[in-house]
Amino acid sequence: MRIIRFKDKNGQVQFGWIYQEKVGLIQGDPFGEFRRFEATMLLSELELLLPCQPSKILAVGRNYAEHAAEMHNELPAYPMIFMKPPSSLITSGEPILIPGQSKQVEHEAELAIVVGKVSKNLTQENVNEAIFGYTIANDVTARDLQKVDGQWTRAKGFDTFCPLGPWIDTEFNPSDAMISCHVNHALRQMGSTKDMTFNSQKLMIYISSIMTLMPGDVILTGTPAGVGPLVDGDLVTVTIDGLGTLLNPVQKAA
Repeated sequence: MRIIRFKDKNGQVQFGWIYQEKVGLIQGDPFGEFRRFEATMLLSELELLLPCQPSKILAVGRNYAEHAAEMHNELPAYPMIFMKPPSSLITSGEPILIPGQSKQVEHEAELAIVVGKVSKNLTQENVNEAIFGYTIANDVTARDLQKVDGQWTRAKGFDTFCPLGPWIDTEFNPSDAMISCHVNHALRQMGSTKDMTFNSQKLMIYISSIMTLMPGDVILTGTPAGVGPLVDGDLVTVTIDGLGTLLNPVQKAA
């Protein structure tokens, strides 16, 4: 099932589920008890919002060997995690803003896990029960600031630096899905999720051993090789086969 958040004609925020090109209302909490209604609204006529509101965004560095190599880094022995603030979130269609502090902002196309329930110290036996579904992310990065600072909070944390959406797919199979990124229709990145060093289950188990994960939290699983610059006027499109497309224009920050 594909789940969206949207504004209805009265401006109220609602959850819905997608059937073909139509949307049905979800009454209740998609992460708990809910009821689905018949799909009668046209998806094309709805204003889509972020598919979830995470209390935190975890991300994983160097989780694809070719990306680690292109950045002249060794593969880590265990997941290299960092955090992006929820204030960095934007949804599909909203602009990525290039901050004045950076001269080298880059895209990073990624598969994102959405956590389904309160999770601590997950095991191989129960980890799948804690995964609500998957969505698409772009871990936008000020590469020059990342190199200067040594740690990544500023480089990864600017407002608009975490495009996410457009929906959550609760039935998506992440074992071998192609991730691609186009900038102005030119292919920049292409790789399969099967090439992750640490897969979704391993990441969930590892991160939950450190901190409690909450429903709606998001884990960005790393990016394939091919990261590159974004400049004012670009259009960046991240597609994951079987999941959908995340599209964002790029603008200079005011």
